[in-house]
Amino acid sequence: MCRRIVLVLCLFILGSSLEASQPQLPTDAPAGSDTGTAPTAFQPSVNKRAPSAYTLSPHRAAQAVAYARASHQLYFLNLAYSVAVLLLLLRFRVAPRFRDWAEGASQSRFLQALVFVPGFALTFDVLTLPLDMAGHWMQRHFGQSIQGWGSWLWDQTLADMVSIASVVFLVWLLYLAIRRSARHWWFYGWLAALPVILFTGFVNPLLIDPLFSQFTPLAASQPELTKQIERVVVRSGQQIPESRIFLMDASRKVDQVNAYVTGLGGSERVVVWDTIVSRMTTPQILFVFGHEMGHYVLRHSLQQMMFAAGLLLVVLWAASYVFRWAVDRYGDAWALRGVDDWASLPVLFLLLSLFGFVCTPAIAAFNRHLEHQADQYGLEVVHGLIPDVSGVAAESFRILGELDLEEPSPSWLVKIWFYTHPPIAERIRFAYDYDPWAKGQSPRFVK
Repeated sequence: MCRRIVLVLCLFILGSSLEASQPQLPTDAPAGSDTGTAPTAFQPSVNKRAPSAYTLSPHRAAQAVAYARASHQLYFLNLAYSVAVLLLLLRFRVAPRFRDWAEGASQSRFLQALVFVPGFALTFDVLTLPLDMAGHWMQRHFGQSIQGWGSWLWDQTLADMVSIASVVFLVWLLYLAIRRSARHWWFYGWLAALPVILFTGFVNPLLIDPLFSQFTPLAASQPELTKQIERVVVRSGQQIPESRIFLMDASRKVDQVNAYVTGLGGSERVVVWDTIVSRMTTPQILFVFGHEMGHYVLRHSLQQMMFAAGLLLVVLWAASYVFRWAVDRYGDAWALRGVDDWASLPVLFLLLSLFGFVCTPAIAAFNRHLEHQADQYGLEVVHGLIPDVSGVAAESFRILGELDLEEPSPSWLVKIWFYTHPPIAERIRFAYDYDPWAKGQSPRFVK
């Protein structure tokens, strides 16, 4: 809900994380096609030396295709619906009403932001709630989520409550920059937003994530697995303290498998879902951990945030010109006083949404690059520690794809637009093809 505004304003990067599982297809989209009944609990098949291909049973493949189509349809429907809602809010001058209330409440610009931003953001989010609900229904229908509606609604509400502080502060900073420099506000606003983005990335795993899931040290419940993981850490020549390796109780809400790296600096950590511990063998978990350690060692979280910050600068620069034109052209019809008017916020959100949509392929391509590096690092760091590394990695990918319902043969357009990870078939082929040791070559990351 209100976090949607945070994502738009910061170009999807407040608190970035790098996941080892398959790309999470949009969850806020209606099911456009389905198999008629919700899938039952699924256990992936285990083949010690499966062929180097990603295939599913006919029934599972049909579910995967239906899930992908539904997700893609809802992704575009969500964009169109959100744009329509913003245009209607402008047409019926809803934001000016909140502005008048805010200005009547106080002369302080910050206190006005405390009144205006939550009122407008929550109005927008309530109007777009049906699409969020459709997304959760789709996740439940296709067996990706087991979270009940009450728990889900509480999570949405809690996320809104947490997000409001960031939204208010970011918008206040942005409009302060606009009032100070109508021509160069995009640059000063970007500079002001950077510390907020970095601070959010730092505190997210410490304060925000624990509100939604339980995190415990992996060593506390999985001492033997932790010992095996220590072998991988020693092999890498790096140091990842046990205190930075956590187990998350994902099984209370989802039926997917995942692991990820999150945080910045002193808060950076590796998180393993309990579902992956219960669904994979120890060698497979070690490879997944090696992948995540690649994110950790190669500082992918920082790279991702730097890339997104640079992209945000370009987007704000481009949007600033269209923003001024739109307010000058339609300001009277929308009851806007100028670009520094609180009531112009819907125009800015609309433009950031559209520019963010255009940037989606670039963001996905950059993330696929990082994920490929992490796959390569994972293969290198467990080489010599587990037998048949290629087969173990390929089977790990296969399990991830089957459980997360990745379609076997996505089109090139779907790949470049939606896939933040290489498709499973490509990852399996790479696992079998990458063997620098047999060719007398030096591995790239782990010597």
